[in-house]
Amino acid sequence: MGVKVREKPKGSGKYWIFVNHQGKRISKFAGDEKTAHEIAEKIQAKIILGDLGIDRIQKRDCPTLYDQAVLWLEAPHGWKESTRDTYQNTLRLHVYPELGHRKINELTRKEFKAFFRKLISKGLSPAMVALVRSPVFSILEDAVDSELIESNPLLRMNLKLRKKTSIEITPLTEAGVIQLLGQAKHYLNGAYYPVMLCALRTGMRIGEMQALEWTDIDFKSRLIQVKRSWRKNRVTEPKNGKGRSIGMTQLLTETLKDLRTERKKAALKNGRPLSAFVFNGTRNEMLHRETFRAALEECLDKAGLPRIRVHDLRHTYATIRILRGHNIGDVCHQLGHSSIRITYDIYGHWVPGRFQSEVDELDLAQQSAPQAHPVEKACEKL
Repeated sequence: MGVKVREKPKGSGKYWIFVNHQGKRISKFAGDEKTAHEIAEKIQAKIILGDLGIDRIQKRDCPTLYDQAVLWLEAPHGWKESTRDTYQNTLRLHVYPELGHRKINELTRKEFKAFFRKLISKGLSPAMVALVRSPVFSILEDAVDSELIESNPLLRMNLKLRKKTSIEITPLTEAGVIQLLGQAKHYLNGAYYPVMLCALRTGMRIGEMQALEWTDIDFKSRLIQVKRSWRKNRVTEPKNGKGRSIGMTQLLTETLKDLRTERKKAALKNGRPLSAFVFNGTRNEMLHRETFRAALEECLDKAGLPRIRVHDLRHTYATIRILRGHNIGDVCHQLGHSSIRITYDIYGHWVPGRFQSEVDELDLAQQSAPQAHPVEKACEKL
C-alpha cells in the first residue's frame, strides 16, 4: 500500500512512481530521482486527503505489453547479444502483432492461452512455442515486480506441448572419417583439409572455428583457447558465454603449423599482413559457412559417403570418443556443454555396452573381498 519510487531499469537514471491504493495499481514515469520523490510526496498527500482520482488514471497510465517489453529488454540481464536478438525477433514476429497494443493489466489468462493455442495451430513446433512463451513470461513477471499487475497470468499454465524429442544425429564412423579426410586433401589443393581436420579432432562449432585466431593457439602445449564465435556476421562470445581450452592431436598441431607457415609465405609474397583468422576461404577472406558446407558435400560425394550436416562433424568427434570409452566428462568439457547432462542426453546411447563393464566389476569386487579376520570368525560362532 502507498507510493514507491524506483529506478527502472537499474542504473539507467530513469525513475518511476508506483502507486498501490485500495487494491488498484498504477505506474508513471517521473524523470530524475528528485522529481520522482517530489511527485510521490504530492500523490501521498492526495491519498491522505482522499483525492487521488485513481479510477480516472489507472487505465490510461498502465503500459501496453509492447511498452513493458521494451523496458524489460532495455534492463541489464547479462545475456549474450544473440539471446537479446532472439527475444526481440520472437516478440516482433509473434507477440506484438497480436497482443502488443493491449494494456498489460487488461490481458487475461484465457487470452494468453488462446494466443498460444493459435501459434500451435499455425504449425509452430513445441520448441518454438516455448521460445515465444519464455520472454512473455518474464515480461509479465517484471510487471508483477513493478506492481502493475497482481499476478502473472502465465504462471503454471499448461500448454500441453509434446515432449521434447531426442536429437537425431548422423555421425561418420572412424573409417568414414579417414575416407572424408582423404578426399579433403585433394579437393581444391587441400584448401578445406585443415578446417575439416580441426572439426573432427576437436568437436568445435563452425562459428568457433570461423572466429579462431592464431593467438588462440598454443602450439607448444597443443591447446586451443576457444574465446569467441562468429554468428550473424559479428563476433560474439562462445555458446553459454564460457570459453574453454581444447587439446589438439599431434596431427592437427602439425597441420596447423604448416598452414601458418604457408599463410606467412603467401602474405609476404603478396605484400600484406598475415590474417588474424586461422581458417580462410579460397579468396583469403573469413571462412564462409556455405562454401564450407559445399566443400564438405563435395568431399562426401567423392568418398561415397552419405551427406551429413556441418554440425554432424562435431557429433562425429563426440561419438568416436565415446565409442572408444573416453571419459564422458572430458568430452563434455571439450564440446563446451554447460553440463554433463546435456552430453548424456545427446550421446548416452552411444556408450559401448551400456556400462556393462562397470556392472561386471560388482562381481569382481565380491570375489576379491578380503577374508574375515580370525577374531571376527570367532565372534560369528558365539
